[in-house]
Amino acid sequence: MLPIQVALDRYFFMLLDTSAGREYIKTNWLVNNQRSLPMTKKEFFHAISNGKVDVLQILLDTLAELKVNYCIIGGLAVNAYAEPIVSLDLDIIVAVDKLEVLCESLEGQFKIEKFAHSLNLSSNESDLRIQIQTDPRYQEFIDRAVNKTVLGYPMRVASMEDVLQGKIWAYSDDQRRKSKRQKDLTDIVRLVEVYPSLKHHLPEALQELIG
Repeated sequence: MLPIQVALDRYFFMLLDTSAGREYIKTNWLVNNQRSLPMTKKEFFHAISNGKVDVLQILLDTLAELKVNYCIIGGLAVNAYAEPIVSLDLDIIVAVDKLEVLCESLEGQFKIEKFAHSLNLSSNESDLRIQIQTDPRYQEFIDRAVNKTVLGYPMRVASMEDVLQGKIWAYSDDQRRKSKRQKDLTDIVRLVEVYPSLKHHLPEALQELIG
């Protein structure tokens, strides 16, 4: 995971190193007078997810059209409160009474896989991985969600305390892969470094671990 500016710089020079990349820059980053334009956060996220279509915007638009209450959790939500880093995982909670109608609306645009505590959405048009968390513990987060703009996308994001709680639950799940738990721990540290007062929300073992 990289800070956005570092990743953006690397991505730019990676494009310069290929003829297709140089053509992309010429087509997308130059205006008629040949003045160079910076890539926006939204354009960067769309590019880094290898998107042929903007699946995140499709999801957000569908949620709005159906008037579905929701909130973003996980690493992308951490980006709303700490310096953003690149992640291709989007974790979201959806009001349980609207889950079925949302899935019906998205069926033609996403592959939907059902698991014990989640629904996973994927698309051949993007590398973005979307997981709808169905664990009932998360439902109360929706009522405390706030409006945030994350990587250029306006969205509903869980409160800072709820984002942290979700990360604590995830890290404490022994069934999760070690790599995912390490990412959860990194996200916890990111939040506590920016907001030290959050440390008292952590279990004692986690407080000792992060120092």
